[in-house]
Amino acid sequence: MKSLLTSISIVIILLFQVAEAFSQNDLSKEKKKIYVFKIDDNIDPRMNRKVKLALEEAKNQSAVMVIIEMDTYGGAVNDADDIRTMILESEIPIHVWINKDAASAGALISIACDSIYMAPGGSIGAATVVMGGGGEAAPDKYQSYMRSMMRSTAEAKGRNPKIAEAMVDEKIEIEGVSEKGSVITFSVSEAIKNGFCEGEVDSIEKVIEKQGISDYEIIEQTTSTVESVISVFLNPAVSGFLILIIFAGIYFELQTPGVGFPLAASITAIILYFIPYYLSGLAENWEIAVFVVGCVLLLVEIFVIPGFGIFGILGILGILTGLTLGMIPNDAFDFSFVPAGDLFVALLTVILAAIAALVLIFFLAPKVNKWGAFSTIALSTTQQRSAGYTSSIYENSLLGKEGVANTRLMPSGKVVIEDEMYDAYSRGEFIDQGEKIKVISTEGTSLKVKKI
Repeated sequence: MKSLLTSISIVIILLFQVAEAFSQNDLSKEKKKIYVFKIDDNIDPRMNRKVKLALEEAKNQSAVMVIIEMDTYGGAVNDADDIRTMILESEIPIHVWINKDAASAGALISIACDSIYMAPGGSIGAATVVMGGGGEAAPDKYQSYMRSMMRSTAEAKGRNPKIAEAMVDEKIEIEGVSEKGSVITFSVSEAIKNGFCEGEVDSIEKVIEKQGISDYEIIEQTTSTVESVISVFLNPAVSGFLILIIFAGIYFELQTPGVGFPLAASITAIILYFIPYYLSGLAENWEIAVFVVGCVLLLVEIFVIPGFGIFGILGILGILTGLTLGMIPNDAFDFSFVPAGDLFVALLTVILAAIAALVLIFFLAPKVNKWGAFSTIALSTTQQRSAGYTSSIYENSLLGKEGVANTRLMPSGKVVIEDEMYDAYSRGEFIDQGEKIKVISTEGTSLKVKKI
């Protein structure tokens, strides 16, 4: 009996070992995942976010390798530094295939990768930092920072740091490689010769073969629904439309207090305007704060301080500044590396949207109450005394009389007519103290007046 149990135990153990062997064999047959994404546009906060999302997705997919398809002329130094750091700190091996160009910030990012491959006719180098216009070289403090990053990155990846530095500084001369007065830009053969390229290949698949991987699955970065929605709201035309709603909504809410719909539309437009730019790294916290402070100052001017003075001017400037700076990759008030085209588009978008809002306000406001749709959300009819709806404590003789505002009407306040003081309210407009008024209705307990 004992020997039988022993035999059964041995058989069970053998069965488990066979099952485990089959399981391990199945796992070994699983295709290795290769994550691929492109850097094919300017290096800016949007590209910074794209790379961050790509590396996170590669990790979530348990990719064994990441390949970047590179084709860029560079961009912002600070964003290039962020991307370089993410690549250097990645636990997954990252390789780059330069599909034609890796200039300036693109060269820095490429050097940070574990290996560099180049397509026929490709180039790498020319990493001198230039101003936002794209022509003039930036001050030496920026060049020094870029030289330092190129040098340290090359050292980290076992490449010649002096050559990397000479890609930035034309004063550096390397015998047999570069002459004084010109920065280094390598062709494919030159990059291979000097250790800045592992080989010339014409496809992503060839890069994978160079790494000795034969059974693999390529996973390409795709744009999620959220990112697609964000990209729509980053369109200057959409941003301009949202700015129009912001201004128009605030105005119509002030003219029809208590309705709520115009204010809700304005707040919604503010959220839809800033969130996409914030998530893309363009709108900073302080820029949103400038916009909010501008709104507060404008409200103080309207409701607290009579007249139109310093608070109103500062409020409008704060609103316009916050909206404009939120669209561009500036560093505080340093616009050195902001492309001139981006700055122009941002300014033009905000200015045109503000003008369109003014036109809408002046031409559309008088017609709003006549719309059938508007009557469902706001009371556009009046209760006539002749129909028995209202009574009055004032004589009809006051109708048409002129006087002055004794206090500011916002829209209610006090007016003086023929040395007598009366409670009064305007048609929704704000009337400053001392301005002339005319009585247009004596119904109810307050006079209805307008500015003349």
